[in-house]
Amino acid sequence: MAKDLNQIKHEWEQSKLAKVLDRFPERKARFTTSSDIELERVYLPGADCDVDAYMQQLGLPGEYPYTRGVQPTMYRGRLWTMRQYAGYATAEESNARYRYLLDAGQTGLSVAFDLPTQIGYDSDDPMALGEVGKVGVSIPTRRDMARLFEGIPLDKVSTSMTINAPAAILLAMYIAVAKEQGVEPSKLRGTVQNDILKEYIARGTYIFPPKPSMRLITDLFAYCAREVPRWNTISISGYHIREAGSTAVQEVAFTLANGIAYVQAAIDAGLDVDGFAPQLSFFFNAHNNFLEEIAKFRAARRLWARIMRERFGAQDEKSLTLKFHTQTGGSTLTAQQPENNIVRVTLQALAAVLGGTQSLHTNSMDEALALPTEAAVQVALRTQQIIAYESGVADTVDPLAGSYLIEHLTDTIERQACEYIERIDALGGALAAIEAGFVQGEINDAAYAYQRAVESGDQVVVGVNKFAADHEGETARDILRVDPAIEQGQRDKLAALRAGRDPAKVSELLGHLETAAKGSDNLMPLLITCVEHDITLGEICGVLRGVFGEYRPQVTI
Repeated sequence: MAKDLNQIKHEWEQSKLAKVLDRFPERKARFTTSSDIELERVYLPGADCDVDAYMQQLGLPGEYPYTRGVQPTMYRGRLWTMRQYAGYATAEESNARYRYLLDAGQTGLSVAFDLPTQIGYDSDDPMALGEVGKVGVSIPTRRDMARLFEGIPLDKVSTSMTINAPAAILLAMYIAVAKEQGVEPSKLRGTVQNDILKEYIARGTYIFPPKPSMRLITDLFAYCAREVPRWNTISISGYHIREAGSTAVQEVAFTLANGIAYVQAAIDAGLDVDGFAPQLSFFFNAHNNFLEEIAKFRAARRLWARIMRERFGAQDEKSLTLKFHTQTGGSTLTAQQPENNIVRVTLQALAAVLGGTQSLHTNSMDEALALPTEAAVQVALRTQQIIAYESGVADTVDPLAGSYLIEHLTDTIERQACEYIERIDALGGALAAIEAGFVQGEINDAAYAYQRAVESGDQVVVGVNKFAADHEGETARDILRVDPAIEQGQRDKLAALRAGRDPAKVSELLGHLETAAKGSDNLMPLLITCVEHDITLGEICGVLRGVFGEYRPQVTI
């Protein structure tokens, strides 16, 4: 006789759930509404449900296909990590912002690097002129990294670093600083974005051609699997794909197609799928179409589980779980009536929570104008805290499951994303599709269609093409401005560092790096040694540019 859902749920409670609760008790003994209505951990459909179809498409939280979440208790056990993306000017100024956010209740750190750091130049390089500390913090050396985290114990926080082309070098600096603090690499928790494919698609902060870039990525995978097992070695990013103008379906499809490429590259490099896949993570955007966004996260989670099991034969359940960070949509923010952005961000953040995110950044209301002020950052963080502690949405798992519309959207997004992935496979995979311009063309078409809808008024943007204010722009606002003098200060620090180094040792290590880059050995241990001897980001990238070359996208007319 076939089991009914209540029997299946009981077995789940006795096996998987019991083990989790034994290690991680829930936040409360009893969860209730304001009317003292008790809330169950998870709700299931009625007795007339098609059990086989339900288990195939939804299942139970923490079990394949993970539609309903990657943990059995989700936020009843622990709230998502509140990880505000921050960084500007110098390491010292960014350190002060991190301390402010931690004191305000943030539960994880997220580092924004300036443009020179993102593309592998030191602050005194001519290519860095006018850009030092502008869109993030300037970190050309291990000593800057040490100043960035001064007074912040790296074994007590998890840190996300939005860095891609030179991700291995910045992680090497982080590991070196942890060692200085007396923290073993095995105790470090966090993420490097390390996603170069989306840079070729949407963002442009690449350095090296695809093949050596993928080598750096898989070297980092292999090293962390051995030495830094709690570190997420990549954050496969749909965020920037969406910011470039993609639809929600395209965001899922192109992100997971990139994920497939990384998994295949690691396998081709000789790594076991269950050895590195548990350390993969994802990064998604949250936009304004509230119900579609919730469904998008659920569809992505289910589709990735199926890809990992059916395409790659992964056996470890941790290899099947799509763990993701969410950031609210920067491109949805408006310079007009910026207070409206608080409402947009609230809806987007709520969608991410209802969709089961593991960590969340909420944008500040003034980010369409400048880097956020402390006051605006506090409102953004408080938005998450109000959702967490006042709304009640974290008190039961996957609360919108079973909604006719939510399940229809989840199924449709998964199906349409699968169709895109099949087209990308037919082109030879993500990299071939990128080189052919297919992915970029699809995003451009979607962005153009959206812009036409805004210009025609079919898509309303409140305060921009409807409900605009006659007095717009009259109110003076506090704007965070980066002092141009910090660039000279960074130059002076670099000059002092170089003057105090052993030039023979620097030359020796850079020679070793050049030889290693021409070979096939894992570069991570040598990168750590280089930064420990005060070799700079720009010097390391200069050697690697000489060996690997620089990426130049094909221009078609």
